[in-house]
Parts: sequence; C-alpha cells; structure tokens
Amino acid sequence: MRTVQAVRFGGPEVLVPSEAPEPVAGAGQVLVDVAVVGITFVETQIRRGVDQWHPRPELPYVPGGMVAGRVIAVGDGVDPGWIGRSVLADAGSTGAFAERVAADAQSLIPVPDGLGLREAAALHSDGSTATGLVEGARIAPGQWVLVEAAAGGLGSLLVQLARSAGARVIGIACGERKLDLVRGLGAEAAIDYSAPDWTEQVLRVTGGAGVDVVFDGVGGQIGRAAFELTARHGRFSVHGASSGRLTVIEPEEAQRRGVEVIGVEQLFGFRARMRPWAEQVMAQAVAGRVRPVVGQTFPLERAADAHAAIEGRSALGKTLLLV
Repeated sequence: MRTVQAVRFGGPEVLVPSEAPEPVAGAGQVLVDVAVVGITFVETQIRRGVDQWHPRPELPYVPGGMVAGRVIAVGDGVDPGWIGRSVLADAGSTGAFAERVAADAQSLIPVPDGLGLREAAALHSDGSTATGLVEGARIAPGQWVLVEAAAGGLGSLLVQLARSAGARVIGIACGERKLDLVRGLGAEAAIDYSAPDWTEQVLRVTGGAGVDVVFDGVGGQIGRAAFELTARHGRFSVHGASSGRLTVIEPEEAQRRGVEVIGVEQLFGFRARMRPWAEQVMAQAVAGRVRPVVGQTFPLERAADAHAAIEGRSALGKTLLLV
C-alpha cells in the first residue's frame, strides 16, 4: 500500500513516498478506501518538530489525521451497513497519508448527499473549528469582525460564518489574489496586512471605532496589532500562531482596555463537539449557505509539495491530497 512517511523532523523534503502493509479493520474499526486527505497547518509544525501542543511522533511516521473515502470492510462488532458508505474518518494523530486507513467506527461521520468528498474533507476540521470559534465569540448583528489569514482554509470559513451571524467582516490577507477571494466571500473590506498602514485602513473602515471581534490565527506582530484594534467591550479570540508565536495578552492589560481575551486554550474543549459542528457546517454547505474553498490539490506522492505550499503562504483556502 502506498503511503507517505516523515523520515525525520524538518522541512517538507522529509516527506517521502513509501510502502506499508495493508491495514486490517480490528474490533470496533472500519477500513476506509481513502479518496481525500485533509492537511492542517499544525501538521506542518509537527513535521518540523516545533509544535508545542501535540506529542512528538516516533520516527518514521505517516502524517495526517482526517480522511474522506468509502468504507470497504468492517471489524468485529461494527454494523456491516457501513460498507460502501462515503464517510469522514479520524485516523488518529497520525496515519492518514495512505491509500487505506483503519479507523474507529465511532469516529465516522457520514458525508451527506449533495456534498462531494473533497468539499467534506475541506469542511471537517476547519469548519468545525470555525463554528466553535464563532459561537464562542458571541457575534451580534452589525458588529465589526476582523479575520486574520482570511483567505486560508479556516479563515475563509470564519469570514462566511461571521457574515451569516450578521457581522460586518474585514478580512486581512497578503496579496491581491487572496484579497480577491476574501471579497468574493462577502467581506465588506479586504486589507493587505503587508501594507505598513493596514491598521489605519481598518480604523478608517470602522469609522475610527475599531472592531468588536478579532479572530487571531497568526499571532506575532499581526496578532498584537490586531489586539490594539479591538474596541472596548470587544472579544479577542486566539486560535493559532502561524507566525510562530502566539499573541499573549496580560490579564491586566486586557482589563484596562476593556477587552475579553478568549485564549487558545478554548480549542481544548472543542474535541467533544467536533462531530456535531462538522454535521452542522456540512448541512450549511449542502444548503448553499457556506462554500468550502479548495484552493489546490496534490496527488498523495506530492505531499511534500502540499506542505511547502501551505508553509510558503502561497495556498488559497484548503489544501488537499488526492489518493
């Protein structure tokens, strides 16, 4: 069976096409014939050995956690009615960059009619996370919402879900191609955060008032500057650090500014609700209220190129591997 392994920790070049024995569905498991593999930014950091939030896998390892495909076999104790169904399946913390995956039957999420496997894979992790972030930020109609990295897989969904909540959305991204995408998703303003006056542009758009909610997935200088744009009684929601450094706001400063900081620890409570959130966002996609953006796809054996595109900031929307 074809797989891709990380043979050491480092850059994308450590991802090497390999062969592995065929997996077998154990008790309580199903065997999934993989069609699509989703990739997250966090997985690129795990591959580099710099991620702070997940155990470091033993080398060599097969990256990836979420796949979309068709159930082709079931293990003991699993309803054979799953065979032939299109599903999203959780391979665990590793093991998804492969032609077939054994997954716990309890992790399966049926892909609804009217939604393709690519779209379902693009929605699962990012769509669930975006749904949880928007719920936690308590957006009210008419409020200004700033979305960082708004042309990415997660950011593009945050733009759409915030709009559905009635917000006036400002998306920040880098480069005209990404800004065009952000505008096309319905953002009221799309601003290039590489411009030296990007914060002044945000203030002009909001009439000098600042924004009511920030979704901070970049951290570093961008995250810090975005915190300064948050209006009194606003919410500053942290969910990532693609810059390599989380935005850390001292409680005393947040209290002085009158801003509620919703820290990255919010993500720890998301896992129990990822399934219902995934079902919810897929239903919204089938209804035409949310559009997953699949910006680029790569064959399995070019997983290194897929990781390089994500890390190089050239990727639009979600990046997928096709098996």
